[in-house]
Amino acid sequence: MLAHYGLLILILISGIAYSISAKKLTVIAAITGAAVACFVFAGAGYTGISVMTTFFILGSAATSWQRHKKQSFTNKEEHKSGRTAGQVLANAGVGVIAGILVLLFPLYINLWVLMMAASFASATADTLSSELGTVYGRRFFNIITWKPDKRGLDGVVSLEGTLIGIGGSMIIAIVYAIGFGWSTTLISIIIAGTVGNLVDSVLGATLERRGYISNNAVNFLNTLIAALVMLLIYFI
Repeated sequence: MLAHYGLLILILISGIAYSISAKKLTVIAAITGAAVACFVFAGAGYTGISVMTTFFILGSAATSWQRHKKQSFTNKEEHKSGRTAGQVLANAGVGVIAGILVLLFPLYINLWVLMMAASFASATADTLSSELGTVYGRRFFNIITWKPDKRGLDGVVSLEGTLIGIGGSMIIAIVYAIGFGWSTTLISIIIAGTVGNLVDSVLGATLERRGYISNNAVNFLNTLIAALVMLLIYFI
């Protein structure tokens, strides 16, 4: 067991060093990410770490991809100095909660780990659909009114971005299945992640646009909804 945690520490140190040097995360965010990884590892082992790392890699790559094309319709401050600790917790906070639940109520470990995977599937879908949808989308609509709207605004979606988001959920589900076995839970993770992503857009078009909640709150809520959808599916 000590060997496992020793390897985890080496992985975390390497991840912190890379994230800071590559300006993917601020120093505090990198440390926060390491703490998050510990809870995820405690709950889901190396598969959990793999799921979280996959989200981080895909999200960072999507954010960097064609950045010059996004500058005219996205917030330039968003990625200026890397993700903050608040952004890390907004995307991975539900995963931390799931990890804690595993430690407190190990009898339901399968459920908690599935909810953790669903939350990361939603976070991945949201990030990929937002970042790549603005690049490859052709027609953009307000998710509430379904009227044409400006790309990059909160709650604006495209067919291309939505499909890319589903692809992101699929990747997380596959990583989960590689670690815990192939079953119908793979479909459940994709469904939960997609629902969470759509809820993100709904919240963006309503509460976030009106300034009632922040983007971090929207990100946390979409991952929480995904986890709750997984909870519902689990008991159906």
